[in-house]
Order: sequence, then structure tokens, then C-alpha cells
Amino acid sequence: LQLSAVKLAELHSDLKIQEKDELSWKKLKAEGLDEDGEKEAKLRRNLNVIMTKYGMNGKKESQLVDTNYIKDGTESDTLDDPRLEKLWSKAKTSGKFSDEELDKLWREFKHHKEKINEYNILLETVSRTEDIHKNVINPSEENLVKEEILHNKHRELKDKLRSINQGFERLRKVSHQGYDTTSEFEEPRVIDLWDMAKSANFTEKELESFREELKHFEAKIEKHHHYQKQLEISHQKLKHVEATGDKDHLNRNKEKYAMLEEKTKELGYKVKKHLQDLSSRISQGLQHNEL
Repeated sequence: LQLSAVKLAELHSDLKIQEKDELSWKKLKAEGLDEDGEKEAKLRRNLNVIMTKYGMNGKKESQLVDTNYIKDGTESDTLDDPRLEKLWSKAKTSGKFSDEELDKLWREFKHHKEKINEYNILLETVSRTEDIHKNVINPSEENLVKEEILHNKHRELKDKLRSINQGFERLRKVSHQGYDTTSEFEEPRVIDLWDMAKSANFTEKELESFREELKHFEAKIEKHHHYQKQLEISHQKLKHVEATGDKDHLNRNKEKYAMLEEKTKELGYKVKKHLQDLSSRISQGLQHNEL
């Protein structure tokens, strides 16, 4: 796959969560609790997202080759969207961002691209399900269940589209005006969650509690970013030492690299699991709004 050390660690975390979700689903299925197949379909979508994200779907253009968001002043991946490319180009040449801020902004653009990919995968799944449903001649109780599944998927599409629109408006604003120093959160995923939480059916007390949890979540993400950077540096050092042939130095660097790799994987898993839990809570709040 030609993935860097950090991307391999991220892939490991994603697959670990996928494996855990699939084990949970197998228990539910054995108990007859996924008769409509909705949870199984969601697992397939999640796996499809992972395969697309890491270039395992047979499409080279979707592969994220590098972990560094900016390398030698240039981005290591394309955004596949003319509007995003235009905004990014404007931000890069505006002179309003430091190198660190450009790195942070590139993460926001990449996160937005991933959201669009997830939306497109879900849209394709819904379209296929609708085509199958239209070809059914005799309505039955089973088809009524499938209609309810379709309704839930359309609601999920609506939530994702709302998040994409909010995210694009934020990118447009930041690209033109620069970062707001008074902004409460900096991490793209946390900003998304906070924007959605404010639209959900939370009381003021619940919203305040959620805000505090997001602060802890953002600190966890920052710690993960720190280890990702250290792992990348360690990987470069390891390659350099391998070229020198110094065995003692090589063994020491291998030990440090292994430690950083394991810590990065562990933190990556915790971040993504926490993100899952937070997203699920917000989704429930948004659904309650519609009832």
C-alpha cells in the first residue's frame, strides 16, 4: 500500500474498531436482534469507508499515501473537489496563516474530504436499496420494515449533508478571514461535534457537560497528534540508521520506534472509539428533535 508509519498505525486503529463492532454484531445476530440487516449494512459501509480511506478499494486516486498534511510546503494529497481546491489555494497564498496554522487548516480540509466520501458511500447504498425496494411487487410486513430502514438512512444522509454544509461554510470563512483566536475548539472533528451538539435536543446543563467532555476529547486528540509526529520522526531516524549499519544504534532505534508505534495505535483506537460514542449521543439528540 506504500503507507507511512503513521497511516499504518491509523489503519490498525480503524480495523481494531471494525473488528470489535463485527464481533458485537455477530452476538446480536445470534440472538436474532438484527433481523432487518441494518447493523450488518452499516458494518459494510464502515468497511467500505476504511478501504477507500487507505486506498484498499482498487482505486489509486483515493489512497492517502502520506501522513504529513504538508510536506516541504506542499500538500501530499488532492482534495478531489474544485471548491475545496480553490479555497485551499487562496488560504495558502493569503499570508494569513503560519506554517502551524496551515498544517491545522490542511487537516480540516482533509477531514472535510473524508466526510464527503462517507456521504457518497451512504448515498450509493441508499440508492441501491431503493432500487431493490421499487422492484418488489407484493408489499409485505418485511417491506414495511425495509421502508423504515430507508427512512433511517435518509435521516442519516440528511445529518451528514448538514454537517458537510456547515463544514464547508467554516472552511470558507477561515480561508478568507484566518483563524479566530477566541474560538473555543481547534480540532476539526471536535468543531463538527460541537456545532451538531448545539443543534441537538440537549438541555443547557447537558450541553455544558458535553462541552467539557469535548475539551477532554480535544486534549486526547492533541496527544495522539504528538505521538504521530514522534512516530514519523522515529521512522525517518530508523531508516537513516539502517543505512549506516550501526547495529547497536539500530537496535535502540528499533525499540523506541516499536514503543512509539504501539502508543500511537493505542491512542488512535481510544480517540476513534471516543469519537464513535460522542457521535452516537449527538445523533440520538438530533433524532429526538425530529420526533
